[in-house]
Amino acid sequence: MGRVTERRRVIRIRDGAVSTRPDTLVAEEPLEIRLNGKPLAITMRTPGDDFALAAGFLVSEGVLGRADELANIVYCAGATQDGSNTYNVVDVMLAPGVPVPDITLERNVYTTSSCGLCGKASLDAVRTTARWPLADGLEDAGGAAVRIEPETLSVLPDRLRAAQRVFDRTGGLHAAALFSPDGELLDLREDVGRHNAVDKLVGRALQQGLLPLSGSVLMVSGRASFELAQKAVMAGIPVLAAVSAPSSLAVDLAAETGLTLVGFLRGTSMNVYAGEQRLALRTAVGGA
Repeated sequence: MGRVTERRRVIRIRDGAVSTRPDTLVAEEPLEIRLNGKPLAITMRTPGDDFALAAGFLVSEGVLGRADELANIVYCAGATQDGSNTYNVVDVMLAPGVPVPDITLERNVYTTSSCGLCGKASLDAVRTTARWPLADGLEDAGGAAVRIEPETLSVLPDRLRAAQRVFDRTGGLHAAALFSPDGELLDLREDVGRHNAVDKLVGRALQQGLLPLSGSVLMVSGRASFELAQKAVMAGIPVLAAVSAPSSLAVDLAAETGLTLVGFLRGTSMNVYAGEQRLALRTAVGGA
């Protein structure tokens, strides 16, 4: 099976001095996801948690929502001409009775590590129907209000960074983490693609029967794209926070679905783009 990191020789230049040394790099390999034996998508990912990645991907596509809808996930033997197993092809088998979507025209079969939505037939195809609507943005699936202090949000980036084990060795991985509303780290995944890291989180939650993740906060390194907002909504996550900027479509989707979207979360500074009702703000919000 592919490793998370690999070693490569590099020429190092420091203050004019030239030397050679091995460097640790994050591994990047393709993963083909098949659904009931038929090719669905190929994504570039960091090997590891491949079954969770595939399951989380299908949650974001609206195919899966409960653990009992998933029959099995296996690596496909004989993925190469010589019959060897590359551990780069997984087949997801749905439970009997679970509808199999028409995947022939929905998606180009290749997605990159930076954009998991490349190849979508149209924007409308992305706006899938969520199983767990966030409604007014105040209640989780159990009827309890989800509220979070801005001070709690402010410490999440440091807690995310402190838990990134592979990033310390490579400097080349994105991370996504689930936190409780009081800031407790619940789970964290790393990957060369931030959308893959989120899929790994959501897939693990599906496998453990934890969906919807209605009492959690999703924290991501980098920016908040439309795709990440969609993945949060599809998993029933009420709060998405990012250390960098959101896209305009991410803000639009958050406003439409009731998702709380926070960007530029750096220290005690942050921008709240939608869903401010979940934040325990101490001053009135006004202005244009």
